[in-house]
Amino acid sequence: MPNLFSPIKIKSIEFKNRIVVSPMCEYSSTDGFADNWHLVHLGARAVGGAGLIITEATAVSPEGRISFADLGIWKDEHIAKLKEITSFIEEQGAYAGVQLAHAGRKASHQQPWNGGKQIQPDEENGWLSVAPSALAFSRSETAPLELDKAGINKVIADFKAAADRSLKAGFKVIELHGAHGYLINEFLSPYCNKRTDEYGGSFENRSRFLLEVIDAVNEVWSADLPLFVRLSTTDWTEGAWTIEDSIALAKVLSEKGVDLIDSSTGGNVAGAQIPLKPGYQVEFAEAIKKHTNILTGAVGLITEAKQANQIIETGQADMVMMARELLRDPHFPLRAAHELGIDFKWPVQYERAKW
Repeated sequence: MPNLFSPIKIKSIEFKNRIVVSPMCEYSSTDGFADNWHLVHLGARAVGGAGLIITEATAVSPEGRISFADLGIWKDEHIAKLKEITSFIEEQGAYAGVQLAHAGRKASHQQPWNGGKQIQPDEENGWLSVAPSALAFSRSETAPLELDKAGINKVIADFKAAADRSLKAGFKVIELHGAHGYLINEFLSPYCNKRTDEYGGSFENRSRFLLEVIDAVNEVWSADLPLFVRLSTTDWTEGAWTIEDSIALAKVLSEKGVDLIDSSTGGNVAGAQIPLKPGYQVEFAEAIKKHTNILTGAVGLITEAKQANQIIETGQADMVMMARELLRDPHFPLRAAHELGIDFKWPVQYERAKW
């Protein structure tokens, strides 16, 4: 029976355990560049024992950023520092993943500690956001520009170019960000996709954009390396995206070569009522795993070693994606192994320190 510290092999990559550092926006970049903050932030979690460390949402274009301070991978100059970070992570016996993202209508915002409000296109550090339909996220925000076919093709090309740079930067996993009300999620959900062309209306049409992104990414991404997709598996709103939709989509994604669904929820509907409690999203990972052939990652208020281990032992998910607990304690994996009495492969730095 697998446990939290059992290795898991996905395509050519064997992760030493099932603990994943979930993407966490840092809002600490200038012009999309990673810097020493990102090296220390991500590297510390590799030293702490996690098997896979995924970057924050990494924008495939400048206009695809949530804020002007987001990490990016839209130009070749971004590669060098990212390569330094991925190399360090692998030196610790872990692997590095990148979450490729486009913020859609939730772009052009202030950093959270500066209020997080939308910045208007005519203001400093602001630009006009784009989306499937010209519908603002909330009443207080400006409506985005509706993408035409040329705009859609540009975004798809941006994802493809970003995937190619990701390979050159040494990432071993790509996760496509299709959750939390960002562009891919916006296309999927009938709540905010009101298009009448081939990208709107039916489930098949609303899924088309994501599938075309995947096809483009697969043209340059190695067939031997894992490809994940993060989904908001429900919008928590009647008439919007549902877990049944997610299960249907996961079956299609499996046929497209996607290896794992990172099963999150929410973020697409302003004011949605979400029943927060420990492990509140695990049931959605379990449902997708039960009804499809695809691997799943569980997320959402997972904070304790026994809780995380139980998710794996009971087969609710194949990996546990953790964020806030790993912010509080970068060495959670080491502590968890001790609490559970499980021996596992230590980070390289600790192996060197043994005497």
